[in-house]
Amino acid sequence: MTRKLKLLEKVRKNPRNVSREEFESLIRLFGYIEEGGNHPMAIIGDYTLPYKRENPVKICYIKDLIEIIDSISKTTRKRMDKQ
Repeated sequence: MTRKLKLLEKVRKNPRNVSREEFESLIRLFGYIEEGGNHPMAIIGDYTLPYKRENPVKICYIKDLIEIIDSISKTTRKRMDKQ
């Protein structure tokens, strides 16, 4: 299992106890963080997720991030199946 998948599974199993460092690591594995304004923004593919830097991260941000990652994974799988 890759590092990416291990971290994603850990966050899925316990979304209420995710540190800011783990949350931002997960963002960086799938996209990048854009600084600015009051809140940083996670940019993953075509999706933008503004979030508040807190420790631990609120569950609403974690659920949104997982949904974005899942939707990107589905899109990638569909493209690979067509080829």
